Amino acid sequence: MERNWAGNVTYRAGTVEHPSSVDEVRDAISRGGPLRVLGTRHCFNDIADTGGSLLALDRMPLEIEVSEDRDSVRVSSGARYGDIAPALEAQGLALSNLASLPHISVGGAVATGTHGSGDRIGSLASTVRALTILTAGGEIRRLARGDDGFNGAVVGLGALGAVLDLTLDVEPTYRIAQHVYERPRWDMILDDLDAVTGAGTSVSVFSRWRDSDTADQIWVKQRQPDERPEARSELMRRLGATIADGPRHPIVGVDPVATSEQGGVAGPWFQRLPHFRLEFTPSAGAELQSEYLVPRADAVLAIEALRSLSERIAPLLLVNEVRTVRADDLWLSSSYGTDAVGLHFTWRPDEAAVRALLPEIEAALPATTRPHWGKVFTFDGAEVRSRYPRWGDFASLRDSFDPERRFVNAYLERLGA
Repeated sequence: MERNWAGNVTYRAGTVEHPSSVDEVRDAISRGGPLRVLGTRHCFNDIADTGGSLLALDRMPLEIEVSEDRDSVRVSSGARYGDIAPALEAQGLALSNLASLPHISVGGAVATGTHGSGDRIGSLASTVRALTILTAGGEIRRLARGDDGFNGAVVGLGALGAVLDLTLDVEPTYRIAQHVYERPRWDMILDDLDAVTGAGTSVSVFSRWRDSDTADQIWVKQRQPDERPEARSELMRRLGATIADGPRHPIVGVDPVATSEQGGVAGPWFQRLPHFRLEFTPSAGAELQSEYLVPRADAVLAIEALRSLSERIAPLLLVNEVRTVRADDLWLSSSYGTDAVGLHFTWRPDEAAVRALLPEIEAALPATTRPHWGKVFTFDGAEVRSRYPRWGDFASLRDSFDPERRFVNAYLERLGA
């Protein structure tokens, strides 16, 4: 039986097909019945599940085509970020951001609004300037930035059809240095959260919530040259944090061998922006994940809500990460219309206990909170829809792409798509 990466979802699909060409994708679609497209299986819920056929695009040709003016790259949807990043680096180019894992596919990450961290950096979906979709009717439709429906199609939840390729913004390559600081005080972090998250190009605050007064670590990834090391050092002193005396894993006590290089050693963007190296099993291995994103204005209130629940959260938690995302205009992006702060939970693999706790967390968070589409949450569909002002427009777009609802599964039905 086919399962997701975490092993908590067993797919119900009768068949899993691995087409190796567009014609084979079209042929698989033409046979009729329910369909979903499968990425690298890193979602922790049933967003990719179906009782029909799964189309895995992992055997499609790897396409990495840089534009003549060198400001974009067209890539195959099933390609992993860890595959395309070195190829871009070899041409002196880079993406503006990466998620914490390079193991995920471009198409899957974009469709679920996945992101990295950075006050001035948007989600991975925000770099998309065009995408090509093969619909259930066998039609190839290409949408580019500025086209009607483009902003609804990018974070599309797999509801419109099979995304074949995406064109991403690129820029000249750059280097990043990463520092890890330990045991900052939460009161001081929340007293000036803007300064903390602005301390580098990408900033993450990690906590196991065993101590509601002190976080475990702050990871700061900074583009080089670093023009403000003294200011950052002074900020960390104010937070009560000390610089780590060696490499660290986000989960205290775990061997850091899988993590990207730290200690202020500058290296290529794609070897520093992710938390983990491509050649290792990412994160903790056996785990579940949830994530909630709140508008920047509600971030302190949201973190204080987690502090109040720390005794309930800690026994099930491996680590909680606080990170930031710049606003965008993509209809189903969790940062649609607002700079956002993400509250990411890596849980112990006890789904029943996690699902029992999540309603308590969701009730304590601000009413503006949006869940990550690919992770475990318990909000009902009406609640989720109410937090996306363009949901009705998305539903109409889905109708126009897939009027027979062949790409709609139980997950989307619960949401009301």
